[in-house]
Amino acid sequence: MKITAQEEYGLRILLRIARCDEHEGMSIPQLSEAEGLSPAYVAKLTRRLRIEGYINSTPGNKGGYVLAQKPSDINMSQVLKTLGGKLFDKGFCGDYSGALKFCTNSVDCSLRSLWQMIQFSVDQFLDKITLADLVKSEEKSGHLMSLISNPNLKEESVMQ
Repeated sequence: MKITAQEEYGLRILLRIARCDEHEGMSIPQLSEAEGLSPAYVAKLTRRLRIEGYINSTPGNKGGYVLAQKPSDINMSQVLKTLGGKLFDKGFCGDYSGALKFCTNSVDCSLRSLWQMIQFSVDQFLDKITLADLVKSEEKSGHLMSLISNPNLKEESVMQ
């Protein structure tokens, strides 16, 4: 399992837009330069994010992209599914059946249980993360992720 370039760069663009002044936004050339990506690739990613309702485009000479929702309303699980889909879905077994039409393990597969549990765990974790959580510094976001992944920790112990 890998995080795709589309997921990584799409999240970086969304985060970059979230960190800019909400009234100014960022243009494709600005995003392209800031992230080191081609303007065409930035255009592709911003189009997808706009169609899914995460960003809006502002017209005019100084136009650009701004968030369409509050950062606290943008769920990372949903954004990642928009950008690339799930790590594991029911079609996975059919896609990796080997040389045969059907997987030889389609009836009893302990690996399928593993992939389903990993997907469940990732979904559970990402459902708790919003764009507002990621707009913070890496240190603060890291502390928050620690608290989310281990609710028994006290905030003071994570902050040390």
